[in-house]
Amino acid sequence: MIQINQKDGFSLRIGDFNLENPVVLAPMAGVTDLPFRLLIKEQGCGLVCGEMVSAQALVYGNRNTLKMLATADREQPVSMQLFGSDPETMARAAEILTAYPVKIIDLNMGCPVPKVVKNGEGAALMRDPERAARIVQAVTAAVSLPVTVKMRRGWREGEENAPELAARCAEAGAAAVAVHGRFREQFYSGAADWTVIKRVKAAVSIPVIGNGDLFSAAAALRMREETGCDGVMLGRGVLGNPWLVRETVALLTGAPLPPPPTVKMRFALIRRHLAAQIQFRGEERGIKEMRKHLTWYLKGFPGAARARRQINEAIDREQLLALIDAYEEELLK
Repeated sequence: MIQINQKDGFSLRIGDFNLENPVVLAPMAGVTDLPFRLLIKEQGCGLVCGEMVSAQALVYGNRNTLKMLATADREQPVSMQLFGSDPETMARAAEILTAYPVKIIDLNMGCPVPKVVKNGEGAALMRDPERAARIVQAVTAAVSLPVTVKMRRGWREGEENAPELAARCAEAGAAAVAVHGRFREQFYSGAADWTVIKRVKAAVSIPVIGNGDLFSAAAALRMREETGCDGVMLGRGVLGNPWLVRETVALLTGAPLPPPPTVKMRFALIRRHLAAQIQFRGEERGIKEMRKHLTWYLKGFPGAARARRQINEAIDREQLLALIDAYEEELLK
């Protein structure tokens, strides 16, 4: 299940897939679409995961949901994440996913947002471990692809049950689990508690992927050393900083650390990302989607607030590119 070769670096095996390295991109709603995943894959990420997809919407053939399943050969292997609360619907949705070039199916048991948990989905399943286990069992029985589960520490302080839930998921057929070190009620506040990842690791024999507060390659290495996790999952840390992936891969596999990206490298990637978004979604929607990414890309630079205001007022590609060019030139002076 987990294979480690000290000479060639670390490799993570999930089901039949021996990943190049143990660095995984977290599924993030509104972020991990095809253009973004391709940029992350270029940085050497071992496994990328798409945005969470509603199982019910997928079964009903919702057009917008089907668009979220777009993949490219060069990002493989790719994982797609399903969310839902009905075992039969989740199993049917997983069967539909097998018609796409998806290699791993992930089940969401960690999303904290109210509109998800109010329906008994996402992190709400941590309060119903019986149903959670039935979902894993139904999905693994329906498909031959590896099935993974992403969860949180528990629902709230005093209700940690990730180790127990992970064990039930493993018994039901899960090939790996990813654990975020916060309770649902924390959302993303406070600090992630990595010790729960170590407890989950002790509770199961399947690979455990650690998640939470990984904003540097050094943090990822420290998480692995402190918890014994088999892989690390990068989430918010890569927003505006895809280069974190290559740095983390290098540190975990014993390769030389690459130099930090220059201003020119950053803006070259920004332009490529914009072009890919427009090609994927069309100009109007692509520009709207790109605005949040630009906020992340420009964070910390002098004059970033002013630049963001101007960018948010751009109405077409030419105007937006002109603003990007002008801001880069300003930074290079």
